[in-house]
Amino acid sequence: MLQLLRGKRLPFLIAVLAIALSGCSASPLVPKGQQAREQLDLMILSLAIMTLVVVVVFSIAIYVLIKFRRRKGDDEIPKQVEGNHKLEIIWTVIPLILLLILIVPTVGRTFNHDQNLSEDPNAVKVQVVAHQFWWEFNYPELGIYTSQDLVIPVGRDISFELTSADVIHSFWIPALGGKKDTNPGLTSYFHLTPLETGVYKGKCAELCGDSHALMDFTVVVVSEEEFNAWVENMREPAQAVAAEDLEQGRVIYEANCLYCHAVQPDVRSAVAPHLNGFADRQRIAGILPHNEENLKDWIRDPAEIKPGTLMPKMPLSEEELDQLTKFLLELK
Repeated sequence: MLQLLRGKRLPFLIAVLAIALSGCSASPLVPKGQQAREQLDLMILSLAIMTLVVVVVFSIAIYVLIKFRRRKGDDEIPKQVEGNHKLEIIWTVIPLILLLILIVPTVGRTFNHDQNLSEDPNAVKVQVVAHQFWWEFNYPELGIYTSQDLVIPVGRDISFELTSADVIHSFWIPALGGKKDTNPGLTSYFHLTPLETGVYKGKCAELCGDSHALMDFTVVVVSEEEFNAWVENMREPAQAVAAEDLEQGRVIYEANCLYCHAVQPDVRSAVAPHLNGFADRQRIAGILPHNEENLKDWIRDPAEIKPGTLMPKMPLSEEELDQLTKFLLELK
């Protein structure tokens, strides 16, 4: 490792990492929301100011080193000076001006991004409750309870009411904007405005336990029409497609899962993730591709996939597991 750092490979690795990050859809360097774009603008502004300062300082330093270097045969003592008041004023005023250029937009956007839009009638209200290690999303004005997949309309202000059910977590959607902590016993507010439709990754940005790195969620930004259709669908009682072929799976679900996992759209599931519309989810447990084999693996041994999770192993036979997973994957 030390040889790598001392060699010429480090700048190359940094460049490759920067290119990789800039191409990532979950990166702040590829903003898909109003707040993320404004934050990127501030990053670019601060980098431009720092680059300007570095270039000017190094240019002056190199000039002085060359012009006033001791030349061969020159043994005289240089002229002693006490300073130049004009230069001292200049190199004090210029940094202050640069700081003001950076401070004014930074402070303005900080206060703007920290606005509480919970009373804004045009904003979509979402209550976010962080759990070890999953996310609960409730839409109080729409009468919808769900989890793991956050569905929001493009071009609308989304007002988040943040809290935690256990320890401190941090709610972060890199492509849409900054992050904010969720604290147990406290409520904080946060808002984002998505500008492009798409599917983005959400993260927990605060170390919160064994599976902190696996505490992901999916953000689905859709058009206003698609969002309204999703709301209407989610308000309907959850049911399995071709339910007559999945009756055994429903019985197994009600006997083993219903106590913790609610499916009714208007009933909160505070113990475990809400399963309304589970068949349409992007991921299983927030991290696994949504398919039957991964769902079986998750039910068999959740702690193997997410260490520290509170979900126990299900005492099911393989036949019962087959019936249950088929039921869940048709639960719309």
